[in-house]
Amino acid sequence: MPTPRLKANGRAFAHIAQFHPELTAFRRDLHAHPEIGYEEVYTGGRVQEALKLCGVDEIHTGLGKTGLVGIIRGKQNSGGRMIGLRADMDALAMAETNDFAWRSTKQGKMHGCGHDGHTAMLVGAARYLAETRNFDGTAVLIFQPGEEGYAGAKAMIEDGLFDRWPVEAVYGMHNWPAMRPGTVGLSPGPMMAAADKVTIEITGKGGHGAHAYMAIDPVLVAAHIITAVQSIVSRNVRPLDGAVISLCAMDAGDLHSMSVIPGKATLVGTVRTFTPAVQDLVERRLTELCSAVALGFGATASVHYERMYPATTNTQQEAMFAADVAESLVGADHVVRDLEPSMGAEDFSFMLQVRPGAYMRIGQGGEGSCMLHNSRYDFNDEILPLGSALHASLVEQAMPLHAA
Repeated sequence: MPTPRLKANGRAFAHIAQFHPELTAFRRDLHAHPEIGYEEVYTGGRVQEALKLCGVDEIHTGLGKTGLVGIIRGKQNSGGRMIGLRADMDALAMAETNDFAWRSTKQGKMHGCGHDGHTAMLVGAARYLAETRNFDGTAVLIFQPGEEGYAGAKAMIEDGLFDRWPVEAVYGMHNWPAMRPGTVGLSPGPMMAAADKVTIEITGKGGHGAHAYMAIDPVLVAAHIITAVQSIVSRNVRPLDGAVISLCAMDAGDLHSMSVIPGKATLVGTVRTFTPAVQDLVERRLTELCSAVALGFGATASVHYERMYPATTNTQQEAMFAADVAESLVGADHVVRDLEPSMGAEDFSFMLQVRPGAYMRIGQGGEGSCMLHNSRYDFNDEILPLGSALHASLVEQAMPLHAA
């Protein structure tokens, strides 16, 4: 396997680069065997096997169903400090169209978001930290299931993750195809949006399409609601406060019944916001507007608003620290400290609600790269040593050894 072109500073990177081929083989094995949320049995087994070989001190399984935690103690433990590192393990329910040797072997399942790479990077950090132990405290390595819509982070927390290991800060990262390899980006404050699901149920009065005046057409009401809700962001949300409302699906009537006006119509969509205040505003205005529009046509509309993932919001101190650590590896010119937030969502947000920490993006592509959730996507193995070194360096620099 060729020597990686990507270079970085520091002892951790140089050490981890020596077993880059093994990390690559591990990552590609995970890619070939994708598992969706709470089904990560093979993945979890491979992680356990790797952690045992690394020589971690403890392995705990069954948190959040298929999640697991590895514990590594440093050479010193003078203050009982703990730092958490998190990687997500699950794949997506989508078909892969790649043709390389490590493509998915499971029909309709694919590592289309790079969680195979995230898992491999944390395993690489585990091996380095267990071999060197150049820190004062305990590293808590969190391998999380079900990020893709299953709220695996929340499930692990509810199973006592931070009660058992009360880390003072927790860090996570995600590959980012829009950034070049060797770069890291983050920002204090919001990194990713809250993701909510909205369901609008419209009730009218069914009838014959030739005698529409005798019916109350819920399809017509739905059309007006679809248009009207687009005014919420433009006329209620401050331009500096980001929000997106997208109604993405509609169910009404029968495609084989051209002249039957249905009695009901349902709209389903998503709302993305960065702050609870804007989230509250959008929910309230959706309820008011949909009800009023329907009433104007003699129909009724009920809105079910489901808050799924909160916004992923970095704490100031931890974000600045993570940026400093990244800078020590790749240099100031390759760290973006004011990265633009994304309207995508991430369930690392649940961890950041209960512990300080930071979520980072690590570049893996650049201009023209295949984006996430694409059937041709693949994680860039070139960045594995850097991601592992970044994880490990967060531990070493947060909990440095003290001179005897």
